[in-house]
This record gives sequence, C-alpha cells and structure tokens, in this order.
Amino acid sequence: MTSVGQLHRSWAADLDAATVYELLRLRVDIFVVEQACPYPELDGRDLESTTRHFWISDADGVVLATLRLLEDAEPGSSATVFRIGRVCTERSARGQGLTKRLMEAALAEVGDGECRVEAQAYLTDMYAKFGFRSDGGEYLEDGIPHVSMRRGGPTR
Repeated sequence: MTSVGQLHRSWAADLDAATVYELLRLRVDIFVVEQACPYPELDGRDLESTTRHFWISDADGVVLATLRLLEDAEPGSSATVFRIGRVCTERSARGQGLTKRLMEAALAEVGDGECRVEAQAYLTDMYAKFGFRSDGGEYLEDGIPHVSMRRGGPTR
C-alpha cells in the first residue's frame, strides 16, 4: 500500500501561523465539533519550547492528521516524561494508517523514555499496539471515558 500524505515534524517555535491554524482547525473539527465536546482546546501547551508537532498533509498542504508531543519534568525528579496527545485524523482520511505513521515518528523521538497518553477508552487497544499499558482505571474527562496509559520508563 502506498503511503498517503507527507509527514511533518516541527518544534513549536518553528511553526508558522498558517500551520498552527491548520493544526488547531483539525483538532477543533474533531474534538469539539465531531465529538460534540466543548472544551478549552487552547491549553497553553502548543507553543512551549519543548513541544513538538507532527502532522501529515496532502499534496495541497491540507492537514489530514496530527498529534502533539510534550515533555514534562517528572515531579521530584530530573527525569523527563513525554506525553502524546491531541491525536486526530480527518474523517475522510481515516483507515489509511496515518495515526500509525504519526505514532511511530513520535515514539522514535521518545525512544526508551517514559511516555504517557490520556486515551479515549475506545482507543486503548490501538495504543496497546504501540506498547502502552493501562496505568489506572477509566475516568471521565469532558464527559468522554478516558484511560491513563504509559509506555517505557522505570518499572513500578
């Protein structure tokens, strides 16, 4: 199967305004409109110096899928914990392996480091394919069932 779209990766500081707009537009289209979940999409993390954005665009530059990779300091430690979030794909582009490509690219940067995701509960099997495992029970976030998951890092 031929891969669809071009994979991009950028530090937050290197993004131009048009790209930021397209990434946010897709996220709002999916999380706020499609999932009918009004929540504060602009959380202040998109432009942090350690934030990386990954996205796939079509030949015209339209963003088809995206995810965000954050770095957090582990409380009480000098260790870094990575967080993958805001993973979404345009409805018309689903089923083409775009999320898989994005996850592989982000996890290549994470390496053996600890990485966490706050997964919508119906997606836990998908994240498990990338080595994530449940790290707590199901909870509601903005009315949607979620599960904390983690991959790598120290064993507990």
